[in-house]
Amino acid sequence: MFAKAAPRRHSLTVLIACCSLLVSLGARAAASIDTQRAAFKQAWAAAQQGGDGWHIWDAQLRSYPLYPYLPAAALEHDIQQIDLPTVQAYLAQYPDLIPAQDLRRDFLLELARRQDWNGFLALYQPGTNDTLACDALQARMANGAALDFDRDLAVLWAKPELPGACTPVLQAAQEQGLLTTPRLWSRIERAADAGKGGTISVLAAWLPAPQNQEAQWLAQALRDPQSAVAAAANWPDTAHARLAASLALQSMARRDTDNADAAWQQLQTHLSFSASQRDAIRRTLAIFHASDYDPDALQQLLALPASAQTATTREWRVRVALAAQDWPGVLAGIAAMPTDQQQGDEWRWFRARALAATGHAEQAQAIYADLAKQTTFFGYLAADQANQPYAICPRAPIDDPQQEQALLEQPGLQRAFELFAVGLQKLARREWARALDGSDERTQVLAVELADARGWYDRAAFTLNHGEAMHYYTLRLPLDSQIGVVEQAKQSGIDPAWAYGILRSESAWMSDARSGADARGLMQLVPSSAAAVARSNGMAWTGGDSLYDPATNVALGTRYLSQLAERYNGAPWLASAAYNAGPSRLNQWLAARGSLAPDLFIATMPFKETREYVARVMDYSLMYDWRLHGNALSIATRLTPIGQLYALPNSMTPRKAVDCPVVAAAPAQAGSVQAPASPAADRTGQPAGN
Repeated sequence: MFAKAAPRRHSLTVLIACCSLLVSLGARAAASIDTQRAAFKQAWAAAQQGGDGWHIWDAQLRSYPLYPYLPAAALEHDIQQIDLPTVQAYLAQYPDLIPAQDLRRDFLLELARRQDWNGFLALYQPGTNDTLACDALQARMANGAALDFDRDLAVLWAKPELPGACTPVLQAAQEQGLLTTPRLWSRIERAADAGKGGTISVLAAWLPAPQNQEAQWLAQALRDPQSAVAAAANWPDTAHARLAASLALQSMARRDTDNADAAWQQLQTHLSFSASQRDAIRRTLAIFHASDYDPDALQQLLALPASAQTATTREWRVRVALAAQDWPGVLAGIAAMPTDQQQGDEWRWFRARALAATGHAEQAQAIYADLAKQTTFFGYLAADQANQPYAICPRAPIDDPQQEQALLEQPGLQRAFELFAVGLQKLARREWARALDGSDERTQVLAVELADARGWYDRAAFTLNHGEAMHYYTLRLPLDSQIGVVEQAKQSGIDPAWAYGILRSESAWMSDARSGADARGLMQLVPSSAAAVARSNGMAWTGGDSLYDPATNVALGTRYLSQLAERYNGAPWLASAAYNAGPSRLNQWLAARGSLAPDLFIATMPFKETREYVARVMDYSLMYDWRLHGNALSIATRLTPIGQLYALPNSMTPRKAVDCPVVAAAPAQAGSVQAPASPAADRTGQPAGN
């Protein structure tokens, strides 16, 4: 017996030894990759200074996936000094990599600057961009080739705006007689439709008089619509004068509706506008009268002929009726919409509201019950009215270690993950997009799971943004405990779920996000605002770049949210509107319509972006609440009436159950805890704020 037992003890010893060896090898591998990453960061900094200084890390990094980025970075820095053979050697070694693509483009630009046209043509590949396409035409002209409009210019000519590199080419085309008057006008009219006044000004100089003056009227209409409207009273009644006046009136209506309306009354007797131009002007005026809260807006919308009606005019007819709480008017406005527009969640919700208000409670309840199946802001509102649980049907993560390992062995994804690991997120996203281009949903989900495990959370928002893939809620709305959202929100006196909702709406988890207004990081804070928040809260402030640090951004962002909420009795939905549109605009809207119920107020805010933003944040907040607690605070509790104090939820606050109405799918998916997409962002395939 004991003799038989001995081999088993030996096997166990061997197994323990093998496991210990594997653990040791794994630890060495981890140490090795960490060492390489640290070395790469140093080498990358050196390579960006140009020269050969980065080569001291060469031996250590030869096997590292990001090694090709180093010589490319040095060549990019030295691009004005390097020669064509040097670039060609790099391209031959790494022909299909992103840094090779970038180096080819940038060196072509350098060759064009040098006017080394032979070198340019030796390196050029068609299809890069318009600048290089025009440089290539310049190179061919330098070698004596004549331009052919259909072969060389037709595609470029169809674009409303071209880069400066195309100016010499267009000048040569004009000198060769290729830019005929009809061709000039066709491009001018396309530029006018696209709002490109600068393009029109350039082209106008090539038109014969007096046509060049008419083209300048179009440019003026786009640059300075108010002066164009004033001048239009003296313009002759020509087709292009009418087009310019029409564009100017529509642009002016967006900024000064009353004066645009008065000018329209005058100009329509002076210029013979076409039926489509009259429709466009009247439509634009009616919409902006409505968004300006003008009392006669409904009459203007109703007076529009059928040819002037669009989805937007029909929506605003309903929004104006909602503002007046004219429930029969709401029903009539929704009935006037095409069937597909009526089926939108927002209009189903307000049709039910209007039916309930006009004594048709049974019909309203049927709509509420059906709408409550939707995982949207309006679906949650309907669930409250129908006394149903919130409908959330998450998809379970995919468990396929073999395919995951295959993905990890793909060079493109290896580079993407390593670029993220060393903090080069923009480059990482480019490698990711290329690696997954054309892949199926299963592959994308598995790749996102790998990214999520590495803390690269924004990949879910940008990859799983359509169809059934949007139900992978734990991936699409992650909970990152390391950046302290829950703790910082509690310290700031706000609901953590709301803080998560703002974060997800603002940046889709891109910690390096930066807007055109210089808002930065996860919660998109402007440095000046963040500095003020830091001062008022006694927090350290080390400059705008500190906002790219997730923990710093969240600490300051939650306190900024707290300050906004204090202005509006703590109401997160109103503070969200102020976060998006600014407190001054919100205060104007409150002064005009502060007596409306929250859903009516949201629906009648002038800015589409803000209407959708508030709905999106409330949607995300509820879903994050579910992720944090397994159930959710009622959406009605979050939408406190204007002027009423919002009570921060606590352990005693009533909460609603969450369930999946699709019975067959619920058992298999019940263990998956996740969160949703934004109605205005991911649900249309566009990530919020970037």
